Amino acid sequence: QVQLVESGGGLVQAGGSLRLSCAVSLRTFSIYAVGWFRQAPGKEREFVAASRWLGGNTYYADSVKGRFTISRDNAKNTVYLQMNSLKPEDTAVYYCAARRSYSGTVQYGYVYEYDYWGQGTQVTISS
Repeated sequence: QVQLVESGGGLVQAGGSLRLSCAVSLRTFSIYAVGWFRQAPGKEREFVAASRWLGGNTYYADSVKGRFTISRDNAKNTVYLQMNSLKPEDTAVYYCAARRSYSGTVQYGYVYEYDYWGQGTQVTISS
């Protein structure tokens, strides 16, 4: 079983930065990948960034590429999302997610591809 707990959300002025953290508690399974998604009021949950648990492959939504960086500290079982140059449209609840294992083609950017989800952390960017 995998447990995910996000933290680091808050209120930031446009142009500012935030770093989100996701503590990953591994039980009997390893994980193949971790991802960040966000959901604004009235909108569907959308992909933000993802990374394989092992290795250097990272993936980003076009809307955040160049501004956000996903990283890991595997020794601490923690995933980070560094968010710079924040915009009001980045306002959303941000969720950390994990995929248990690889099976078939993994594209990383879809909600259904992940098995575990955190509770979410609110990020609000003011103009």
